[in-house]
Amino acid sequence: MRIIKYKEKGAVLLAAVTDDSKVYALPYADFIELMARADDKGETCLTIVNEIIQDSLPLDEKLEDLSLQLPINAYEVWAAGVTYSKSRDARNHEAKAIVDSYYDKVYEAERPELFLKSTERRTIGPNTPVYIRSDSNWQIPEPELGLVLNRDGKIVGYTIGNDMSSRDIEGENPLYLPQAKIWRHSCAIGPTIRLAETVTDPYNLLITCRIFREGVKVFEDSANTSLLKRKYDELVSYLIRDNQLFDGTILLTGTCIVPGDDFTLQEDDLIEIEIPGIGVLTNPVKSQVNVKV
Repeated sequence: MRIIKYKEKGAVLLAAVTDDSKVYALPYADFIELMARADDKGETCLTIVNEIIQDSLPLDEKLEDLSLQLPINAYEVWAAGVTYSKSRDARNHEAKAIVDSYYDKVYEAERPELFLKSTERRTIGPNTPVYIRSDSNWQIPEPELGLVLNRDGKIVGYTIGNDMSSRDIEGENPLYLPQAKIWRHSCAIGPTIRLAETVTDPYNLLITCRIFREGVKVFEDSANTSLLKRKYDELVSYLIRDNQLFDGTILLTGTCIVPGDDFTLQEDDLIEIEIPGIGVLTNPVKSQVNVKV
């Protein structure tokens, strides 16, 4: 079971998508309201959704015909770094010999790297352009599995995240991490939220990233979440330490796909990130200098 938001006649609506791709309207404005309803009743989101749709008729529109939006008003998006060996190796290469030991230490350390990636007003959904920084010459998407959490840190769903990254800025100095990670339209989430109870094995999800330039595929790679060094509950346990979470917080779990060192995004590229069972997160690329504020 997946949860989506879509726009119709100027209104943004919440809906559930069954495994046979039937779409059912839900009487909530956002997934966070569904979470709150489930919490009030002491039930899961899946139980609430099944109760609603059992006596309902599906929409006439098909999923592919809907104008999908950011599936949740994510109050905060956090991210974990250096959780895959490929990410560690890429970070070391960015920094050359200057600080390579720091990334090795993070990879082996008990405490994971966690940082605030985005806020509600900075986070975008499917088909909305991601921006590339005007002061960076080495920028890539970072395809990641996202955990949708409630205020207690319970995983209630899974989604796809694009943690855009400026590799040259981070490589220059690790203290520049916020600038290398946070700018306008640098975090995309969607296109759906897969309810946690319907995922058989979250450590066996295939993530694929494709990048197209002038209609030609210039990059494609895949990796499995089985390569993740840390467990999801471990990452969440550090996020909630002496910290306040809010319903709908998203934690991105790190990237296992890194384009080659000679690759950087260009304006009008198209990024596709796919996780079967969740969907395909698609975002065009635009340059900051050509964006009107």
